[in-house]
Amino acid sequence: MLAFGLRLAVAGGREALTRLIVIAAAVAVGAGLLLATFAGVNAVNAQLTRYASLYPEPSSGGSDAAPLWWTVREDYFHGRQILRADVAATGADSPIPIGIPKTPGPGEYYASPAMQRLLAATEPDQLGARYPGRDLGTIGDAALTAPNSLLIIVGGTPDQVGKLPRAQQLTSTGDNTPAIPATVIDLIMSVIVAGLLFPVLIFIGTATRLSAARREQRFAAMRLVGATPRQISMIAAIEAAAAALAGTALGFLLFFAFRGSLAAVPFTGDPFFPGDMSLSALNILAVALGVPAGAAVAAAVSLNRVRVSPLGVTRRVTPRPPRWYRLLPLPLGLAELAFFLVGPMPETSDGQMAVFLPGILLVMTGLLVAGPVLTMAGARFMARRSTRPATLIAARRLADNPKAGFRAISGIMLALFITSVATGVITTIVANRGTAPAGSTDAATLSTYLNDGPPSVAGLRPTPGVRSTTILRKNPVEYGDPVVACADIPPAYGRCAAGTTVAAVSSNFIPWRQSADAARIWPAAPVSADALPQLPVESVVVLTDGSAAAIERARTILELAYSAYFVAPNVPGDFESEFANTLRGWQQLADVVIIASLAIAGCSLAVSVIGGLTERKRPFSLLRLSGASIRVLRRVVALESAAPMLTVAVIAVGMGLLSAQLFLKAQMGYTLEPPGPEFYAVIVAGLTACLAVIALTLPLLERITGPETARSE
Repeated sequence: MLAFGLRLAVAGGREALTRLIVIAAAVAVGAGLLLATFAGVNAVNAQLTRYASLYPEPSSGGSDAAPLWWTVREDYFHGRQILRADVAATGADSPIPIGIPKTPGPGEYYASPAMQRLLAATEPDQLGARYPGRDLGTIGDAALTAPNSLLIIVGGTPDQVGKLPRAQQLTSTGDNTPAIPATVIDLIMSVIVAGLLFPVLIFIGTATRLSAARREQRFAAMRLVGATPRQISMIAAIEAAAAALAGTALGFLLFFAFRGSLAAVPFTGDPFFPGDMSLSALNILAVALGVPAGAAVAAAVSLNRVRVSPLGVTRRVTPRPPRWYRLLPLPLGLAELAFFLVGPMPETSDGQMAVFLPGILLVMTGLLVAGPVLTMAGARFMARRSTRPATLIAARRLADNPKAGFRAISGIMLALFITSVATGVITTIVANRGTAPAGSTDAATLSTYLNDGPPSVAGLRPTPGVRSTTILRKNPVEYGDPVVACADIPPAYGRCAAGTTVAAVSSNFIPWRQSADAARIWPAAPVSADALPQLPVESVVVLTDGSAAAIERARTILELAYSAYFVAPNVPGDFESEFANTLRGWQQLADVVIIASLAIAGCSLAVSVIGGLTERKRPFSLLRLSGASIRVLRRVVALESAAPMLTVAVIAVGMGLLSAQLFLKAQMGYTLEPPGPEFYAVIVAGLTACLAVIALTLPLLERITGPETARSE
């Protein structure tokens, strides 16, 4: 049976060979993307595991080795985060930090390759002066989260490091534990599988059904001469599995060929090391066995009509129209997301994911389930409004079998929905938690919080680009805003109320998530001008001209003056910049998803159109013999594909942005920020490419609808 199935797979000449090549190509794309998905999740896990190892848990004893003092602080340079690890060995057998050959002593440091390049390319008074001492060498990849990580390991004495914030003693280093919880992995996999792999599965299924009518007739004939349904299913499975095995092998080759290029793309805000894009044995087995098995199952399912009876393929009847209840999942999903606008919100992250993820998936499923109903409604509307034969024929065919009409464009709907949700959420979060706008007073303001001791700010005033230096002191009222003398408030930050000598101001003069305002009036503080100098210092605020050089010089002076800082001197938005950069990396991933998904959906659409043309050669030939021009027939084919595709595109984008708004409002209290023009440009470009794919299939219509095709068979 195996040899017979393989022989039948190529017995149809060029048509059979073309079908096998298309199926193999579809499987290769699917297998390659599935491997890239598994490797990407493994890479993210490895990246975050190394990041977590920089913040180890305190040692619980059990080792006789002298401990290592260790603490990590965040620094910034031009909006980029620098991680500074201060270390000090307490004995000759103290553990050595991972990635370096020995623990640096006082006045010594190791730096990552990217950090060394940055130090060499920057004026010392802007960066290098923060880390005085001797460069001992490069930190190895084992301690870096990414090839472009800015990490520096600075040595000190046990007394110095022990007094730093968050200092702890370690008896071992490099104890890495998985950094991604299982729930987060499930979320990542769900989004990627839904947004990227589902169109691939549609492509595989569509390619498997290529020339389905001809194959059904062949298998039905075999049934008439005595073949059993089980034998027919086995032959179909062998035919599909042969192409799937070749496609899977090609998918592995594609993955390893492009693995280095994929690792260099900053999907999470930082690139990966190529070695992090690894595959586990379970990943390899899942793809090597699962993809061919899935293709075989799809082939067997596609021949369901042959199993009904040997003559089942000749008794073609109009399928039952989709029922109205297919519309129910969509409003149910939206209702679940909207419920948490007024209902209680789970307190834990896992609980929140457990309610929001099913809501998003239910909306997505609702779109897929409701797709045939929407296609049928649109076709009937088009039929009522049609004034041309091509429009009427296309509308009647879509209304006759809306499931088949929607199947070809379902991948496009799914890709647009997932991308609209991701883009809406990411764009809004970045807008609300991003860096300060360039040129604003916020972007020119540098501040640092002090835990104890007076600051040394004498070196700041003569620094080029520094316009003012203001010392804020702690309010004697518990949880009160810091206080400052009205005479020390720069005009750019506002002014005091009339008759006030000491005012209570927001930290950094900038209220949370607002901007500095010269017209702001600060209220009086319950502190006299005489008592103000006796209050402890809370922070120092430096107003610069906004230039990067002035900000970094001032930051360097503050760090040297207050070397035991807990929070590095920062510009409003520095803390958020890393988060925003990560989100922008995920936005890049969303763009990749939509481009890849639309490309795959376009291929699926092309295969579906070609398959439909092949199955309807004789009806189209009869139409040509009865007087219909080839132009009319091309319009029919184009309308059958383009009309539902454009309709579902509008619906998918609208539902995606609505779902994003419901999620943002319930989870974060944000209002959706409309995506920028580039989002719509990507969508228009993708849909245009899909229309171009449809146009490329139209010349085939004239070649396969000649008079010889209209003969009775």
